[in-house]
Amino acid sequence: MKKCIVISDSFKGTLSSRDICEIARQSIPRFFPYCEIAALPVADGGEGTVECFVEAIQAQPVEVTVAGPYGEAVQAIYCRSGNRAVIEVASAAGLPMVGERQNPERTTTFGVGQLIRHAAENGCREILLGLGGSCTNDGGCGCAAALGTRFFQGNDEEFVPVGGSLERIARIDISETRRLLKQVTITAMCDVDNPLCGPQGAAHVFGPQKGADEAMAERLDSGLCHLADMIRRGLGLSVGNIPGAGAAGGLGAGCIAFLGGTLKPGIEAVLDMLDFDRRLAGTDLVITGEGRLDSQSIHGKVISGIARRTKPGNIPLLAIVGGIGSGAEEAYDLGVTAIFGTDRQAASLDEISPLASENYRRTLEDVLRLIRAVEK
Repeated sequence: MKKCIVISDSFKGTLSSRDICEIARQSIPRFFPYCEIAALPVADGGEGTVECFVEAIQAQPVEVTVAGPYGEAVQAIYCRSGNRAVIEVASAAGLPMVGERQNPERTTTFGVGQLIRHAAENGCREILLGLGGSCTNDGGCGCAAALGTRFFQGNDEEFVPVGGSLERIARIDISETRRLLKQVTITAMCDVDNPLCGPQGAAHVFGPQKGADEAMAERLDSGLCHLADMIRRGLGLSVGNIPGAGAAGGLGAGCIAFLGGTLKPGIEAVLDMLDFDRRLAGTDLVITGEGRLDSQSIHGKVISGIARRTKPGNIPLLAIVGGIGSGAEEAYDLGVTAIFGTDRQAASLDEISPLASENYRRTLEDVLRLIRAVEK
C-alpha cells in the first residue's frame, strides 16, 4: 500500500476525528513504513468544524470579538486559507454558550454576521458556514443585520429582529448586504431537510432543545411564517419550504434570502473544501467511519458522502465504526468495501468510552495486518 487517506467522523462522546487521525498516523507506518498518509479530520458544520480545517489544510485561525447570543462581547474564532474562510455558527451563537439561560425568543445570530463581515472585509471570497449547534430561532435576521440588512417595523422604525419579534417585520432592505457580499460566495453546511416553518420546521422540531416549551414553539413558528411571507413579498423569494431552510433556527432560509448563499450537505461541502477528489489520485485505500452504522445513519453524513467520491474510481473504502446495527449492510451498495466494528464486548457507553482509543487502534491494526498479508 503506497497511499492511504483516513477521513472519519468522530465517535460522538468517545473519540474525536482528530484522535482517529492521530492513531492512524502512528499505526499505519508500523505496517507500511513507506505509505503516504493523508489523515484528514472532519466535522459536519457544528462545534469543532473550524478546528478540523485548521489541522486538515493548515488554515489560519482568526480571533474576533463579536456579539454573543444575548449581545454580550465574546471571543469567536474562524479560519481562513487563502481567500477561503470557514465559520461556525456555534462559535458566536452556540447552544453551550447560553447554559441554563436558554431562550430562543431572545437569542441572536448577530455575531455570526460579524464573523462573515470580518472575513469578507479582509479579502475572503469563499465562505463555508457551518450551521450546526445554534441556540437561536431568528431566521438569520441578526446575522443579516450585522451585514447591513435593514429591518423596519410598521411605524418604519428600524430594529434587529430576534425570534420573539419576527412578526413585527414590515419591510426589509438588503441592498447594503448585497453590496458587501457582491464578490463573496457563501455555502452553508446543512445536514437537515426541515423547512423554515410548520410542524417539521425550525421552531417545532429544534425549538424544544433550545429551551422552547409548546407555547413558545407556536409563537416562534408564527414568527418564522411571517418572516417567510415578508421575504416572499419584499424580496420575491419563496424560502419557506426549501429543504434545510429550518436549519440553525431558520438561518438556512436567511442565508439564501439575505446573503445570496446556497445550502449544501455538510460532508459534500467539506470534501470540496479539502479538494478531496484531487487527493484521491493514486490512493490505494480510504478509511472512514463513525460512531454507529445502521439503516438510519447509512444515507446520512460522512460515510455515504465519501462513498460517492470513491466508488467511481473503484477505490477500496473501509468503514471502521463503533457499533454495527441492523441495515448497515446497505453501505455496500453505496460503495463501501468492508465494515469493521471496534466494540469488542457488550457494554454501556460509559464502560466503552475509556477503551475507545485502544479499541480503535486494535481494529485498525487488525485490518492493516490483513492487508499486509494479502499484499505479500
